[in-house]
Amino acid sequence: MNRIARVLAVATILTSACGAAPARQSVDLLIRGGTIYTGSDAPFVGDVAISGDHIQIVAAHADVTAKRVIDATGMVVAPGFIDPHTHMGDALASANPATRLIPPFLMQGVTTAFIGNDGGGSPDIAKVLGSVAAKPVGINFAAYVGFGAVRTKVVGAADRAPTTAELAQMKSLTATAMCQGAMGLSTGLFYAPQSFSKTDEVVALAAEAGRHGGIYDSHIRDESSYTVGLAAAIDEAITIGREGKLPVHISHIKALGVDVQGQAAAIIAKVEAARRAGQDVTADQYPWSASGTSLTASLIPLWAQDGGRPALLKRFDDPKLAEKLRTGMTETLRKRGGAASLLITAGQFKGRTLADIAKARKEDPLAAAIAVIRIGDPAVASFNQIEPDIAAFMKQPWVMTGSDASTGHPRVYATYARKYAKYVAADKVLTLREFIERSSTLTADTFHLEGRGHLKPGAFADVVVFDPKSYAPRATYEQPTLLAVGVRTVLVNGVVAVDNGVLTKRAAGRALPRKPTPGSCS
Repeated sequence: MNRIARVLAVATILTSACGAAPARQSVDLLIRGGTIYTGSDAPFVGDVAISGDHIQIVAAHADVTAKRVIDATGMVVAPGFIDPHTHMGDALASANPATRLIPPFLMQGVTTAFIGNDGGGSPDIAKVLGSVAAKPVGINFAAYVGFGAVRTKVVGAADRAPTTAELAQMKSLTATAMCQGAMGLSTGLFYAPQSFSKTDEVVALAAEAGRHGGIYDSHIRDESSYTVGLAAAIDEAITIGREGKLPVHISHIKALGVDVQGQAAAIIAKVEAARRAGQDVTADQYPWSASGTSLTASLIPLWAQDGGRPALLKRFDDPKLAEKLRTGMTETLRKRGGAASLLITAGQFKGRTLADIAKARKEDPLAAAIAVIRIGDPAVASFNQIEPDIAAFMKQPWVMTGSDASTGHPRVYATYARKYAKYVAADKVLTLREFIERSSTLTADTFHLEGRGHLKPGAFADVVVFDPKSYAPRATYEQPTLLAVGVRTVLVNGVVAVDNGVLTKRAAGRALPRKPTPGSCS
């Protein structure tokens, strides 16, 4: 061996003994140079490294080799948004693969959604969550068991209390759903036949959900002054949580209608008092002045809805009830702000207000409303909130973003983009960090979605990258199905679902069953 060879051999031995420089970590994807909002820390410019479905590194500089690098310079990098209140169950179960991707959500950066809200969730949670095996979806989803679905299955649409045996059956259905992975019990106490229940009936089912580790989520009994009033309805929700021994989540918190506008501060005080007393009470909110519901729910008194639609249609033809029905509808229309405040968003009258329809038919608004309901029960956008109330609720640290996504309302396509564009960029109601954390982290932490809502090593790689200069809604009340703009990249479980602003059509979403309390299902 010559002298040079001996020197090289010794160097090799010494290097081996002392330890060679470690090889750089290899990852699948590197998001480089964006302004990172982790969900827990102040924003910083840095990198997010991802392998498979998990985040590996979040740092100012990730010294890795990557199969693909996405340049996020000038972009915001955040946890994928999580929507705690939607009506997207039918879309997620659609026979159409393109519909199941949920493009309106992905193009806003929403990677997870809850379904079964307002008391509508099927008791067969195993079937709901198991559907993804045969029908892949574009986003993650969790599901509630619905009080309305359970009550209808056992009691029907009648205005009566359940018998002892029926209540036991309802509790059993709730328990089974919880053991199958339901998030908790949802209610829509404003809607018949749920509105026919008394508080103690709801407490009984909520307690069953709570025993299995669930949450009580409620569209409260009255967001206005229809029955018990907004304040009393908030009190009832808090009472159900306290007596049922489980967390309370108030759906789409608002002060709806002319009688309660301006009451946000009083409602906030009630929730704050409960939280100070040790209760776990939160809420979600959509950033729109118009709610979305049906024409029947907006205008028809609850007594006339007893027995469902067939019974309602018969009452329309009963001359003995005509005056009573008209009196009730006159009052509900007043509370909604008048016929011009109700915009039909579906069906043959889509895009016209009740005032427009009445004028065209040369009828008063009540007669026009009955004529429309006879044909069907169209969705409506009801303009009934004021901006000071919306801003007051939005500022609360326990209020998260939720779309209440339902057909015909622009909130399906634009809620998160609108909240950013109007309430962060334009009106400065929230900071960008507050917007991001209340659209992702707060939701994940409140509902115990393990590994979601944070950008940190070990978390699932649900990520949104958007341009803070162009992220904005396009959907309006007149054109509610226009996709938002400004989102560059979306990852769902590490899979690129939106690439350079274009859907990839890759369905990487998962069902997210909630783990019941250990031992509660044995």
